[in-house]
Amino acid sequence: MSAKPEESEEALAEGTLMSHLLELRSRIMKAAIAIVVAFLSLLYFTNPVFELVSKPLRDALPEGSQMIVTDVAAPFMTPLKTVFFVALFLAMPVVLFQVWQFVAPGLYKREKRLAIPLMVSSVLLFYLGIAFAYFLVFGLMFGFFANVVPQGVEMSPDISAYLNFVLGNFLAFGLAFEVPIATVLLIWSGLVSVKALKKARPYVFLGAFVVGMLLTPPDVFSQTLLALPMYALYEAGLVMARVLIPAKATAT
Repeated sequence: MSAKPEESEEALAEGTLMSHLLELRSRIMKAAIAIVVAFLSLLYFTNPVFELVSKPLRDALPEGSQMIVTDVAAPFMTPLKTVFFVALFLAMPVVLFQVWQFVAPGLYKREKRLAIPLMVSSVLLFYLGIAFAYFLVFGLMFGFFANVVPQGVEMSPDISAYLNFVLGNFLAFGLAFEVPIATVLLIWSGLVSVKALKKARPYVFLGAFVVGMLLTPPDVFSQTLLALPMYALYEAGLVMARVLIPAKATAT
């Protein structure tokens, strides 16, 4: 007789696991469809998209210089890869929304009230980081590179190497601009207090430059342009914590 309750509990757990797996599959499929739809929508504009992404470098090239290809398939594959990653970035809100829909049922009501603004803020900050890199950092960075080319050397970057370079920087700046979200989550979880974070300001300032050195090319302009916004966003995270979780932000 005692085996029946155990069997029913095991069947219930198995059914719950199966329902979670089906829900996860559904969310992954919807996120993948959003990426595919964005990709197919941009496919007709493959060359204009690559021209837009490569514009900061092309504008900085010396007169008469141009980008080159060193791989046979690069003229076709590189613009196509560019479109795919642009589609991925554009579909990111849908992807994050599907993640939210999957985890939301397991959250308490007060946690949902905090999670929604954090999710929206994280998307906006990620896009802000990419825009900051594209409109400000790349122009200064590539201008610096063009001005330090040794005499007798022509600057003709390969399009595949350029794509890898800008994607790495887009990701670095996009993640760096998530510092306020990370700060709020640390305070919310109780792992660290606002008082401790305020005391750590000198170390955070130094750490921002170390991160800038690791994530950007070895020039002082791009390192500084990543480090200073990171520290400013750290301070913004402390302000966000006071607004979103005042009880924990004021606790010692």
